[in-house]
Amino acid sequence: MEQEDKYANIDLTKVYEYSELPDKKSGRCDNCDGVRFKSSVSKGKFLRECTNCGMKKNI
Repeated sequence: MEQEDKYANIDLTKVYEYSELPDKKSGRCDNCDGVRFKSSVSKGKFLRECTNCGMKKNI
């Protein structure tokens, strides 16, 4: 139940850590189920951003 709550209240202004919030469906956005991402590397972290809704996650 606690795991589902994490996915129900996604804050699009926050950058999530993959270790804390793994993909609900591998390779898809947890918020909108999109498959297109833009990505960048900064400070040794790989940042993935959904091109549809803007959800960000460090992988």
